Amino acid sequence: MEHTALIAMSGGVDSSVAALLTKESGVRCLGCHMRLVTNEEAAPPDARTCCSLEDAEDARSVARRIGIPFQVFNFTADFEDTVIRRFVECYESGGTPNPCLDCNRFLKFDRLLRRADELGYDKVVTGHYAVIDRDQSGRFRLKKAPDPTKDQSYFLSCLTQAQLTRASFPLGTMQKADVRRIAEEHGFLNAKKRDSQDICFVPDGDYAAFIRRYTGKDYPEGDFLLADGRVVGRHRGIVHYTVGQRRGLGVAWTEPLYVVKKDLAANTITLGPETALYVREFDAADFNWIAGEPPAAPIRCMAVTRYHQKESPATVTPTGERTVRIAFDEPHRAVTAGQAAVLYDGDEVLGGGTIRI
Repeated sequence: MEHTALIAMSGGVDSSVAALLTKESGVRCLGCHMRLVTNEEAAPPDARTCCSLEDAEDARSVARRIGIPFQVFNFTADFEDTVIRRFVECYESGGTPNPCLDCNRFLKFDRLLRRADELGYDKVVTGHYAVIDRDQSGRFRLKKAPDPTKDQSYFLSCLTQAQLTRASFPLGTMQKADVRRIAEEHGFLNAKKRDSQDICFVPDGDYAAFIRRYTGKDYPEGDFLLADGRVVGRHRGIVHYTVGQRRGLGVAWTEPLYVVKKDLAANTITLGPETALYVREFDAADFNWIAGEPPAAPIRCMAVTRYHQKESPATVTPTGERTVRIAFDEPHRAVTAGQAAVLYDGDEVLGGGTIRI
């Protein structure tokens, strides 16, 4: 039986080498670029995002060079519904969203998998740094990449058993330097291209300005408060701030102050010392257990609440089919609603969900 793969090509070096390695393995490939934003929203050439018009042409060039067909899929409507709108709603509700995780969840491993089915392709291949294997029972496992500086398993904690069956990460065990070397050896024009870092639909990094444009709303100034209710200044609009933020507050005080809480209804932001940022327990919703179902009893594992954060020991108690209670052994800094809490057992990713405070 012929193996086939739909390869998500962002225009960056990682997905380009993933396409090359898949083609060289004897798989029949179709390269594709997901158009996620409109021309008006597309990033300028100097932005470090993954959705500029230049990126699409870079992906096309690589596909031509390695000899595979290439298509551009217009997923702008899906992207707005499942990523941009969720991003805005999370900020408006006082959280700090994670759009890259949502893009994996709703676009790369849902919408793109459905397109693969429509076109008759078995696998969806991406340039992520993570590892998929199977245990003795045949269950699929998601594991961290050996290169800790590039590991992207945090952003893939949303994947289900059905999606892992269809996903392929050819770069999972590789080092970034080797990926660039392969790209140079094959004459890829993006061999030295910088990694994308900015959010593709906010290329200038000004989230508040983007939210204003998108919603057409004004987010008025309000009071900065201390925990005891004292007013210590004025904020510029609640969407400008995130929990744990210190810089840009414009408040002079006897000690450094940080954003501790945002109250949307009252349009106030509570500030406090760094010690006020620490919590031990919190809930996570929309939790995805990669094994397919929650454990029958509380488990001990390691957990993170942000990408590239040092793992900390915790006890995790399932409280429902898709909800958990996470209790760290020691208080944890700046646990923020809207971010993802991800659980690990050694190198294996147990699952992840959205933090609720």
